[in-house]
Amino acid sequence: MTSHITLSNGTTIPQLGFGTFKIAPEDAVETVSTALDVGFRHIDTAQGYQNEAEVGEAIANSGLAREEVYVTSKLGNYVHPRDDLLRSFDETLEKLRLDKLDLFLMHWPLPTRYDGDFVSTWKVMLELVEDGRLTSAGVSNFEPAHLAKIIDATGVTPVVNQIELHPYFHNDDARRASQSHGIAVEAWGPLAKGEALRDAVVGEIAAEVDRAASQVVLRWHLQRGNIIFPKSMHRERMVENMQIFDFELTDGQIARIDSLDKGADGRQGPNPNTFAGM
Repeated sequence: MTSHITLSNGTTIPQLGFGTFKIAPEDAVETVSTALDVGFRHIDTAQGYQNEAEVGEAIANSGLAREEVYVTSKLGNYVHPRDDLLRSFDETLEKLRLDKLDLFLMHWPLPTRYDGDFVSTWKVMLELVEDGRLTSAGVSNFEPAHLAKIIDATGVTPVVNQIELHPYFHNDDARRASQSHGIAVEAWGPLAKGEALRDAVVGEIAAEVDRAASQVVLRWHLQRGNIIFPKSMHRERMVENMQIFDFELTDGQIARIDSLDKGADGRQGPNPNTFAGM
């Protein structure tokens, strides 16, 4: 069971997905196969994760119809120039064994590289939608100014913005800017690298609702409207992460988790305003 969110272009995306960040290629086929077997139908990968081919193999071997699995990938940081982008997208489709990708994101705006011209990159991504090989184009790690720049230049709004977001870092500026443009928010690092699972407040709420700490945090995300894709290498944890649709947190419990926000001090990943890729 999962819920779906309707994006600004009228397509829908499962609110709960499975993340593949830092899943080594040699582990990816088995891990993604397990995720699909327990019921995940939204897989999030990236060119930079170096596991697209294995993700594609797992999907192909699953026996699931193409329309049953929502697949996201992201543009590598070193392939922003037009010819590189188009070549890399062709390679992504080939590795994933797909004729069409559901969602493709500009992984980082890289404002200090390529002369800061991520607008041109966005325009090329929009061409992929126009030629029919990509259903939806979005962005990742975009701050309010980055969003405004591409929207003002093209008049086309990304369908999603995937940003770092967890109980310790609500990333409110980017989240609110996204929502003001009708952009769905995807939360990467939803469990704060596991730190949130050891939080006393989360533990208290978990005891109150008789749920695992991970389920409490993921449920907090769902009730805030975030799209999430927790990662686990273990089947039992995958099953646990799927079981978040049959209970709700009260407004008071949501507020207690909200109070954990540390603002900018809670950021665990790179700052998109200065990150130049790797």
